[in-house]
Amino acid sequence: MDEVFCSHPRIDRAALQRLEARSDARGLLRLAGHGATLAATGWLLGLALGGWWMVPATALHGAVLIFLFAPLHECIHRTAFRSRWLNDAVGWLAGAAVALPPTYFRAFHFAHHRHTQDPANDPELAHAKPATVAAWLLHVSGLPTWRFHIAALARHAAGRTPEPYIAPRTAPAVVREARLLLAAYAAVALVAVAAGSAAPLLYWVVPAVAGQPLLRLFLLAEHTGCATGPDMLANTRTTASNAIVRFFTWNMPFHAEHHAYPSVPFHALPALHRELRPALRVLAPGYVAVARDTLRGLRRSGAGSVPPGGRAA
Repeated sequence: MDEVFCSHPRIDRAALQRLEARSDARGLLRLAGHGATLAATGWLLGLALGGWWMVPATALHGAVLIFLFAPLHECIHRTAFRSRWLNDAVGWLAGAAVALPPTYFRAFHFAHHRHTQDPANDPELAHAKPATVAAWLLHVSGLPTWRFHIAALARHAAGRTPEPYIAPRTAPAVVREARLLLAAYAAVALVAVAAGSAAPLLYWVVPAVAGQPLLRLFLLAEHTGCATGPDMLANTRTTASNAIVRFFTWNMPFHAEHHAYPSVPFHALPALHRELRPALRVLAPGYVAVARDTLRGLRRSGAGSVPPGGRAA
């Protein structure tokens, strides 16, 4: 996505070109770190099977697993790597891991970028954000997300693509990808049953379900309570976080920066943040603060408005 959604005096054409430089090496290094950690948490989970340590080990492994959403997101922008084939290959694998096919997700996500916080056109607003504490808890559980993903896969595999953001020229690829992904899942299940193995459930399905609430909390912080309208520095939140969170989310806490200049790769977002920080309209001191302030607003208003969960810049 090469559109620019922001004009800032410190980001001229030359500066943007420097920031947009993509790197296979940087992408592979980040992917290797994410993958090695996933292998390590899987090993710890294997050691913990059968004991009470299995519960925290599953949660830890699930957190690393579900945040494969981050390289998927970067790859559908084709900014994770310089090589297009690497973006497409890694995007497909990461999407398969979290049940989100990349061709469909690219169509959905680019519509979100072009219509951020526009209630009529932003697909992320097709379903209302939680307006009560009970609705917030249900959303954070991740159960509606899994239902949505499974229903979309089944619908697309059946050849139906009614979503307005899926262009006619893209629809055949969405259908093929859904069928291929379901076939891959079926193959994994058949092999596991034939081998009498519960490994896919223990190391993939259950951890992904356990990790989904963290991803929901992370994604809710991006726009919940922010302004409507086209100003990307006001309708999107940047959230302060530590180096561990930034690593496994591929720097997406710098989210207003990403929405303003979506062609800037993950590794350049900290530099972009330094340039844009004085202009950011919504900053939050952390994800716990966003969740706390959101819940406080829901309790106070019942079904009313939700506060920004951060401070004005």
